[in-house]
Amino acid sequence: MPLVNAKEMLTKAKAGHYAVGQFNINNLEWTKAILLTAQELNSPVILGVSEGAGKYMCGYTTIVGMVNGMLNELNITVPVALHLDHGSYDGAKACIAAGFSSVMFDGSHYAIEENIAKTKELVAICEEKGLSIEAEVGSIGGEEDGVVGAGECADPDECKMIADLGVTMLAAGIGNIHGKYPENWAGLSFETLEAISAKTGDMPLVLHGGTGIPEDMIKKAIDLGVSKINVNTECQLAFAAATREYVEAGKDLQGKGFDPRKLLAPGFEAIKATVKEKMELFGSVNKA
Repeated sequence: MPLVNAKEMLTKAKAGHYAVGQFNINNLEWTKAILLTAQELNSPVILGVSEGAGKYMCGYTTIVGMVNGMLNELNITVPVALHLDHGSYDGAKACIAAGFSSVMFDGSHYAIEENIAKTKELVAICEEKGLSIEAEVGSIGGEEDGVVGAGECADPDECKMIADLGVTMLAAGIGNIHGKYPENWAGLSFETLEAISAKTGDMPLVLHGGTGIPEDMIKKAIDLGVSKINVNTECQLAFAAATREYVEAGKDLQGKGFDPRKLLAPGFEAIKATVKEKMELFGSVNKA
């Protein structure tokens, strides 16, 4: 099945009170693990690519080629969107040209007027090419590939201004952060989320920084209109822990245990297990 934009899967998720997971990819193992798990669980899925990961994987055309090849070779039949995560204006244009099916333009660090102007231009391009587009209001806390945010809550009125431009989905800061959550984290602001939902209506909302948010908060956020949840750090931690265990057990020194196909296998399985757990929590299983 060819890549699809995220509009239909997120519209269904919003109406059905579940969320589609965006799982960021970093290499072949990541991509293969996520796609196979989505197929096994009959779940729609969004593959996220940060600009930093894009550079690491040799550029956006390389990524498009790898993903399209896997969709064909692995006989993937569930809906899959390839999405730029926290994209700059230039990054979004580069991914559109390379063949991504969805992009995010993160203009949250601009004044609202400039955020609106740049988002509006990219919306027109995406509409013409049949792509989905995500915008952001109110930065997400923590750091992801150099994108730093303090985790402030978005202004619901500004959210409506961006939503009215015709974006497919909206990421709004509600106290969430990237990476590991600190012990003194105040939690999600459901008051802000409710106010944003009231202003933006049927617009699918996006929750960034899905790693480490308690399950009850995830479920409540979905009930209040969150239809896309981003997971990155949790897969990285699972991969690292499984790889460390393999090496510390000396398995890389046994026979051909140093073969990367063996060395990376435990991490690959750990990613699959993490993605399965999240898809079950988000409610996207059998929603393809």
